[in-house]
Amino acid sequence: MMDAFYLPLGDDTFRSTPHTVGPWGPDSQHLGPPSALLVRSLLGLRPSLARVTFEVLGPVPVADLTVSTSVERPGRSVELLAAALSFEGRVVLTARAWHIVGSDTTPVAGGAVPEMAPPSSAVPMEIPDFWSGGYLAAVEWLSVSGGIFTPGDAKVWARPRLPVVEGSEPTPLERLFSVVDSASGVSSRVDIRKWYAINTDLTVHLHRQPVGEWVGLDARTTIGPDGVGLATSVVHDVEGPVGTTAQALFVRERA
Repeated sequence: MMDAFYLPLGDDTFRSTPHTVGPWGPDSQHLGPPSALLVRSLLGLRPSLARVTFEVLGPVPVADLTVSTSVERPGRSVELLAAALSFEGRVVLTARAWHIVGSDTTPVAGGAVPEMAPPSSAVPMEIPDFWSGGYLAAVEWLSVSGGIFTPGDAKVWARPRLPVVEGSEPTPLERLFSVVDSASGVSSRVDIRKWYAINTDLTVHLHRQPVGEWVGLDARTTIGPDGVGLATSVVHDVEGPVGTTAQALFVRERA
């Protein structure tokens, strides 16, 4: 197995490795790696992102995938960017992102929530035997409280062990987007062996650009009575909070 989530094939095409495999089956990916792959392409257009929304149009297969990007709304101060991930000509994941040109707002900066306990105070998160490979093994997981298959709110730190693309050093933003889709997993309230809890989207707002290798998730999931859930998190790096995430969840009992 190659030591990356994707292998570059040229012409904006990438081969998915087994490290991308998610919990729903051996042929579909966890959304973390493809999200990071699209963010990597968006960073090729502009150096920073303020908000990214992903729409999941179908399972992302463990296969050769093609990335396309565009600037939907150019501007001097604010621009809307777009990216799409395709399999055999069919789009399976899209991303739209706002890029805001930076300026010095240090005198008025403030309002962030308290910092999370650092990775040095956390312990290795327990990984269940029935899902111990693929994406889950490609990330180092530490628990401050809760975690995967401990139902309820969770505070965890995660650090991808692999680059997004072979031969390319990942940026802090790529590392962050490799992890943040896991907010719904680490704070899940259901046993995925008995229930589906699949997100249809992911929106990430950032009030500053992340630094370093570690990504912290202060995550919670709420499930309503009608088959719909909501997972949210405050995202941290080792210097403090950097933004928030939200995911709508399709929740159904397995047949």
